[in-house]
Amino acid sequence: MKSAVETLNPTRVRLTVEVPFEELKDSLDAAYKKINQQVTVKGFRKGKIPARVIDQRFGRGAVLEEAVNDALPKLYTEAVNEAELNPLGQPEVDITELKDGETLAFTAEVDIRPEIQIPDYSGIEVTVDAVEVTDEDVEKSVEQLRERFASTNPVERAAAEGDVVTIDLEAKVDGEVLPDGVAEGVSYTIGSGELLDGIDEAVTGLEAGGEATFTSQLKGGSAEGKDAEVTVKVTAVAARELPELDDDFAQMASEFDTLDELKADSRKRLENMKQYDQATQAQERVLDELLKLAEVPIPEKLLEDEVKTRKHNLEHHQLGQMGLDLAKYLEIQGKTEEEFDAETKEQAVKGIKTQFILDELVNKEKLNVNQEELTEHLMRRAQSSGMSPDQFAQAVVEGGQVPMLVGEVARGKALAVVVEAAKVVDTNGEVVDLEDEEDEAEATEAAAETAEAAAEGEAEEKNEA
Repeated sequence: MKSAVETLNPTRVRLTVEVPFEELKDSLDAAYKKINQQVTVKGFRKGKIPARVIDQRFGRGAVLEEAVNDALPKLYTEAVNEAELNPLGQPEVDITELKDGETLAFTAEVDIRPEIQIPDYSGIEVTVDAVEVTDEDVEKSVEQLRERFASTNPVERAAAEGDVVTIDLEAKVDGEVLPDGVAEGVSYTIGSGELLDGIDEAVTGLEAGGEATFTSQLKGGSAEGKDAEVTVKVTAVAARELPELDDDFAQMASEFDTLDELKADSRKRLENMKQYDQATQAQERVLDELLKLAEVPIPEKLLEDEVKTRKHNLEHHQLGQMGLDLAKYLEIQGKTEEEFDAETKEQAVKGIKTQFILDELVNKEKLNVNQEELTEHLMRRAQSSGMSPDQFAQAVVEGGQVPMLVGEVARGKALAVVVEAAKVVDTNGEVVDLEDEEDEAEATEAAAETAEAAAEGEAEEKNEA
């Protein structure tokens, strides 16, 4: 077999392959054997039909077509390996010559991973939010804990903000009660904003037995988006009572004996959360700077497929679970379809660049993934998927996705290397030492999550939210 490579552009090549006919012998034999099992010829036992009879009855062309289809994948793989290419996706194959008994020639165009020069990233400098926990932050945290231990007691008075009311609802559109527009015994906290627009004003001032009617745009159900006439009847009013903020509360709500100890622990927890957010912010911003420094050609077909995949996942999975279609989603987001397409393409480009650069760094730095790192990553992925680690591991193995998980961890380690070399300062001008805030395993896993989010376009979505 002879093969040659023609570079069409930095991300696409054309392989030209010529194969002497004798190298097709195994595939021809397999073709005759396969046809033998599929056809019946009078006078011959099934599977024992001579090759010449098959040629006469069914045509030599049918045999050649079967043999070529069998041989092409192996011949293509050999040519790729010989040329030391890293193909992306399926090739476009064109048989240019097929002479029975003489030669087979074909071309295969395929996208390849571009050659990337890793830039000098030692000079990257980013600014992140300072870790600052105020007394107000601590008080808010303790107040949220206090809310969880609130009790409710029935009262005989008009409902006011903060009260918990039990209500019956009936929604009409065009004078007709909706089939899914009736609800009874609904518990609602006035001011929470968890139900319909306008309900807070309607129930405030009502005592048990009172009712009111108001107009509100429905947020879901059979008449989603339509204005409905809603009748609400209050059947009970209860006041929420918060426990006193004292040592007794600390003992009831935590493992601490005093309120001061509880507040100190809340402050520490908030600091840890903000340090984690700071580290994630540093990783995201360092990655953005790295992407700016590197020239990365993007394969057109790969980009096209990635955009289609992202749109499909959004429409048929995320939006489907929310009961929305793309048009409604764009309306809520206040975006045109052109703006959405442009953003999706931008995110896809960033995802592809992220994978290419970090994969190249993995090779350059000779980074390996050990079993402990893979297990830690698997546990996190299992948790986010809602599956047990054993179930997730089984699904990964059966789906042949272990290399994918290894790649995610390796890219996380590559990003951690770049972050370690970068200068990170906070908004107060203080240098941030991320090594003081996380151990190596945590840093690697956090970086893997950041790299994965960037590759999948989640970082942008989180920032928009």
